[in-house]
Amino acid sequence: MATSTTYGARDHARAQEGAHAEAMPVVPAADWPQPPREAGPLVWAETVAGGNYTHRVLARGTELRLTDLHGDACAHLLLYAADRPWERLNVADTVKVQWNAYLGEGVLLLSDQGRVLASLVADTSGRHDALCGTSTLVRNTERYGDGTPQSDSPAGRELFKLAAAKNGLAPRDLPPSLSFFQGVEVREDGALDFSGSAGPGASVTLRAEQDVTVLLANVPHPADPRPDYVSTPLEVLAWRAAATKPGDPLWDATPEGRRAFLNTAEFLAARGLA
Repeated sequence: MATSTTYGARDHARAQEGAHAEAMPVVPAADWPQPPREAGPLVWAETVAGGNYTHRVLARGTELRLTDLHGDACAHLLLYAADRPWERLNVADTVKVQWNAYLGEGVLLLSDQGRVLASLVADTSGRHDALCGTSTLVRNTERYGDGTPQSDSPAGRELFKLAAAKNGLAPRDLPPSLSFFQGVEVREDGALDFSGSAGPGASVTLRAEQDVTVLLANVPHPADPRPDYVSTPLEVLAWRAAATKPGDPLWDATPEGRRAFLNTAEFLAARGLA
């Protein structure tokens, strides 16, 4: 089909309706071909290509499942309270308050206000990182020759800048991020060992405990020793569910976690949101 004229370009563009690519959002999400059996109505369905990013605002109680489809995805995550972005994921507090530097099922993702932004309710990977953050323009340029968003080796922070801008946020609003599906372990001498991926099909499921803005960048982990830029597609699915409530085992799993949930509940109740 000729695209040398405006009419030809329009007809060509319209002919693409209904076409599917390996990496793309599905709108409406309910048209996703194979929703998880345990899921409620899907509100987000997307496959994020390696070296790309996505973002979405999710309501309190929504569950978000990330899946490493081919074994070389690395989902770098930032979270913000949706209507007050000055409250955001604090990786340092997430680690120190829970006495645990390793992410896994039962871990709470805490804000800098001592409240729970999201909880990690399922994990089949066990290969994650809360220590290194994401890649940078300088580091990627040194390693791969380029780190700009339009290059073949975009840096995670550069992609986060784009996702942030689409949510009214600036580069100064980008704190350290968490990484899922590519692990790092701390040796006795304090050095870091890159443990890599658990393989294709591994997933994690997060539950939003407040309305949150989610930023995701799917790029190689900065500690990945491979000389090539290796990043494969990441599946993102979210569905309606319910926030954690008193009496849930997760609520009372630790004294620190219980206090964080109480802080969250008190804040939401004062605003008439819970």
